[in-house]
Amino acid sequence: MMREGLARAPGVTADQFYMEMALVEARRGGAAGEVPIGALVVQDGKVLAAAHNAPIALSDPTAHAEVLALRDASRRVGNYRLSASTLYVTVEPCLMCVGALMHARVARVVFGCREPKVGALGSVYDVGRDARSNHQLDVHSGVCAAAAGALLREFFRDRRGA
Repeated sequence: MMREGLARAPGVTADQFYMEMALVEARRGGAAGEVPIGALVVQDGKVLAAAHNAPIALSDPTAHAEVLALRDASRRVGNYRLSASTLYVTVEPCLMCVGALMHARVARVVFGCREPKVGALGSVYDVGRDARSNHQLDVHSGVCAAAAGALLREFFRDRRGA
């Protein structure tokens, strides 16, 4: 999975570049009938893991894109601590995923659109930046938010048959 040598277009930030890759993962999940959310774990300019939501396919309520990407990245580096990494995810993580990010000691989280019902990095809760915890996340939101939000809206519109 370590994707090296990928070229960034001029004027595209690293965050936009990696978020575009996360959007590709999200589309894969949507095509498989899963809620279209994609995630990447990046460290030292290398993609360690990429995943999309898969709770239906895996019959696993914890199979969110973030958790699957963290599991794969941890296996690849041989350590559950990913303290030098950034997680890119198309939608603001839920409480479960933020808990996993904090336990993995991920340094940075970059997400696309907000999740107004269960978002745990500022929308409903702000667990990742709570000073009472022994680890806080450096959070950046709104990267490719329009594209991420459009994916979700289209998925649920199609599901409702509207």
